[in-house]
Amino acid sequence: MITAVLVDDDVNLREGMRGLLSIYAPDISIIGEAESVETGVEIINKIKPQVVFLDIQMNDGTGFDILEKLSEMNGKVTSNIVFITAYEHYAIKAFRFSALDFLLKPVIPNELEKVIEKIRTVLEKDSDYSHIDLLLENIRKETDNFKRIALSNSDGIHLIDICDIIRCESNDNYTNFIIKNRKPILISKTLKEYEELLTEHDFVRIHQSHLINLSFVKSFEKKENGLLLMSDDSYLPIAQRKRVLLNGILSKKLN
Repeated sequence: MITAVLVDDDVNLREGMRGLLSIYAPDISIIGEAESVETGVEIINKIKPQVVFLDIQMNDGTGFDILEKLSEMNGKVTSNIVFITAYEHYAIKAFRFSALDFLLKPVIPNELEKVIEKIRTVLEKDSDYSHIDLLLENIRKETDNFKRIALSNSDGIHLIDICDIIRCESNDNYTNFIIKNRKPILISKTLKEYEELLTEHDFVRIHQSHLINLSFVKSFEKKENGLLLMSDDSYLPIAQRKRVLLNGILSKKLN
């Protein structure tokens, strides 16, 4: 059995989560509940569950406060934090950059099953708290212009400086990250998900299969629809509908 704790100030929501887990994840055993920041810190530190389902907004603070307090106490007892929250754009963006799971209220069974399956996979690996540290770093900022991203795969969690990502390449439902001065990292998420995160960081989707960092473009060859030469010496095709837009961007950048 996988041990878990529920932290939410709404008893009805805790009961609802218990019911959903009993149906869709019977291998998860809820061994404790808490309704506040104070009791959440206490029970997590005492029980040391494998998974924590954590509400963001509570009467005496937030789920982030719990993580901060555990960090101060050197009480990081699990890397498997699942936030349960109403839609808050800034917080959700921080989750996605930190490779942390979240569920929106009301919780949809299909989304719960996806998160639980990921937890089962993660529990087979050694615990790594670096992505939680990154979340806290991002939440403390007054801006959501994050500088690093956590990439989680079967090898573990990799914290990457966004400015070092040369390009991302689609591989069915996977994305291959080509990164400056290190081996590629294959992630089991679609290129579209990373396009949404990285567009504001000077990344452009030039093709169905390619998302590029404009800082690493070496040249633009105007053959057929065009080819881009990247700093890793790869030649990438450009979708016809992207050619005019990209030509305008690169004319300013390369001249």
